[in-house]
Amino acid sequence: MAILTQDEARTLLQKVLAFSKADECQAQISGREGGNIRYARNAVSTSGQLSSTQLVVTSSFGKKQGISTINEYDDASLAKVVRRSEDLARLAPENPEYMPFVGPQSYQPAATTFIPATANINSKLRADLTEQSLKIAKEAKVTAAGFLENTAGFSAMLNSHGLFAYNTATDVNFSVTLRTDDGTGSGYASRGYNDVSLLDVQKSTQVAAWKAAKSVEAKAIEPGKYTVILEPAAGIVLMENLYGALDARSADEGRSFLSLPGGKTRLGEKLVDEQVTIYSDPWHEKLPTRNYDGEGLPQIKRTWIEKGVVKNLFYSRYWAQKKGVQPIPYPDGFVMSGGNLSLEDMIKGTEKGILVTRLWYIRSVDPQTLLYTGLTRDGTFYIENGQIKFPIKNFRFNESPIIMLNNLEQLGYPERTISGESNSAALIPPMKIRDFTFTSLSDAV
Repeated sequence: MAILTQDEARTLLQKVLAFSKADECQAQISGREGGNIRYARNAVSTSGQLSSTQLVVTSSFGKKQGISTINEYDDASLAKVVRRSEDLARLAPENPEYMPFVGPQSYQPAATTFIPATANINSKLRADLTEQSLKIAKEAKVTAAGFLENTAGFSAMLNSHGLFAYNTATDVNFSVTLRTDDGTGSGYASRGYNDVSLLDVQKSTQVAAWKAAKSVEAKAIEPGKYTVILEPAAGIVLMENLYGALDARSADEGRSFLSLPGGKTRLGEKLVDEQVTIYSDPWHEKLPTRNYDGEGLPQIKRTWIEKGVVKNLFYSRYWAQKKGVQPIPYPDGFVMSGGNLSLEDMIKGTEKGILVTRLWYIRSVDPQTLLYTGLTRDGTFYIENGQIKFPIKNFRFNESPIIMLNNLEQLGYPERTISGESNSAALIPPMKIRDFTFTSLSDAV
């Protein structure tokens, strides 16, 4: 039952609502199936299949609301989960920020987020892809640890006001870390797509193997401010903290980097370099997403930052009503515009700088300036006269994506990238940035 068709989902949710005696009721069902394979020390360690579904029923009496979940779908179980949500609603205190459920919506036709080839990945294909990666690792005389996972899923929602929404999606994610036998060199690569035909395990593993071999005998250089080239896997973990903080309420309430005295915000101000444009587009060819949000509001193509100027903020339905504006939902994916240069071109054009493969263990230092700290790892190299000269020891950094994007020198060609922190996908370019702040050395590899 893991993947229901649109008609099957609607029929089931209609049956759920028929049991409701609440003022309002909303039922949401989702399911997924897929599999994974994990390897370490150049051998497969685990492999598995997954199949799951969940029904969530939300009942409301006035401003009192209760939520209950179940994964059994016979009539008695459906009636039981509805009653339980109603009992919880009667016991709940009133929610002063309660918003009625959304009514029927008009959605633009959804993008193709479900790719049959990805949905049909089986254990043999996962094993074959893993074999390709392990073959490269063994030939390069490095030790590999990797993970490959594919899922196919659906989600649907129906409420007592007549809203119905449905979506299907597929996903395949791959990541690999390669270490030299003595443990002093490390390389990393990750990729994720809706369409498995875009996944090149061999190429990703080769890049990681090269970095592992080249990062042996890393030299220590003094911490300080350096020109850096952040590969997309490094840049995304800072960028996602920027676009994730474009929230109207926190800005209005003075809790954000976008806040100004007197309840004003920086909406409409130029905050970063004019090279920076960030937008979301559910129909983007390389990053297609569903055409509605978790409450059923339609998603549209929307620009958040245009040529450095903040153009839009997220508005929850409650905060939008309070401010007398239309709600603006948080999208499922972000795109950052870039240039036409490859990473190799950017390296060739750098007189002195540092190439950063990956940033990790990101932690907030100051939310009101978006200052974060973390570490480089899995391949950090010194660039001189357009060439990678030698590996360097890893650093701890203190940097804000706002400051970083004001020190932007160059953008490369955008790539679909998976965050090593949140596992979310985005389309971002490699970035060349001056005066990136490294505060101390790290013994991490």
